Amino acid sequence: MSALIRLLAAVTFVVAAAGCASTGGDEPPRVVVTTNILGDVTKAVVGDAAEVTVLMKPDADPHSFGVSAKEAAAIETADLIVYNGLGLEEGVLRNVETAKRAGVPALAVGEGVNPIRFAATGDETAGQPDPHFWTDPGRMAKAVDLIAEQVVAHAEGIDAAAVRAGAAAYRAKVGELDAWVGQQVATIPSASRRLVTNHHVFGYFAQRYGFEVVGAVIPSGTTLASPSASDLKSLKDAIDRTGVKAIFADSSQPDRLAQVLASEAGVDVKVVPLFSESLSSRSPGAATYLDMVRSNTTAMVSGLTGR
Repeated sequence: MSALIRLLAAVTFVVAAAGCASTGGDEPPRVVVTTNILGDVTKAVVGDAAEVTVLMKPDADPHSFGVSAKEAAAIETADLIVYNGLGLEEGVLRNVETAKRAGVPALAVGEGVNPIRFAATGDETAGQPDPHFWTDPGRMAKAVDLIAEQVVAHAEGIDAAAVRAGAAAYRAKVGELDAWVGQQVATIPSASRRLVTNHHVFGYFAQRYGFEVVGAVIPSGTTLASPSASDLKSLKDAIDRTGVKAIFADSSQPDRLAQVLASEAGVDVKVVPLFSESLSSRSPGAATYLDMVRSNTTAMVSGLTGR
């Protein structure tokens, strides 16, 4: 009898162990994404093939948001980290670097889309790579492919065919968006394609669609900087010289400085809100990346043409 009991116990242990292994294998791959813009794109690419955790909440500032202890742990145990890179996520980069040193695969998307550099902005970002590549849908189409490739490479057991199909479908939508933006921009007279923003965020957009960036209220690539009196005077002079009709302020940032500058400029300059660095819970607006670009384009056309 004792031999039979030992045999049954051994069989029970083997079955239980097999059951535990099976349960662990059924867990989907985990992808952690830092910013909500890249989070939206990643979800569109992978669909249900992986569990996607997005750290940055809607309407947050990518330059200053941070993570909780639970979110930090999620970063360190991910199958893949997708982050913007190029110095954008100042409050999260330490966590990402820690996870990378521990062997977690990570994709710095901005590094793979042929980044441009900030012009002479007057602060420490001058000459540094510009992280705001998402304002150029052409570069975002490249980002879609990068994300799909890395998910397939590092998410063990994922349905690679489904991910590649999702990437192809979403890339087509981004291509349609790019064409639509070009059509809308074409309705703005060439002499009116000049931008003044809260900080330097639309360099890629300007390059792709033929705009001149006249200046920024905060002459920096980050919202964490502050303008000086001489910065405001220089921008005022540029506005007077070029006849800019609108200042475009980030919807997630107070536009007080832009309002003050518009008043000081002594010209009829509107302050137009844009969704430049974050998706938004406000409606209508920027619930998705595609929505955000469409909303911004419509606002720019209206602000620069008076329509």
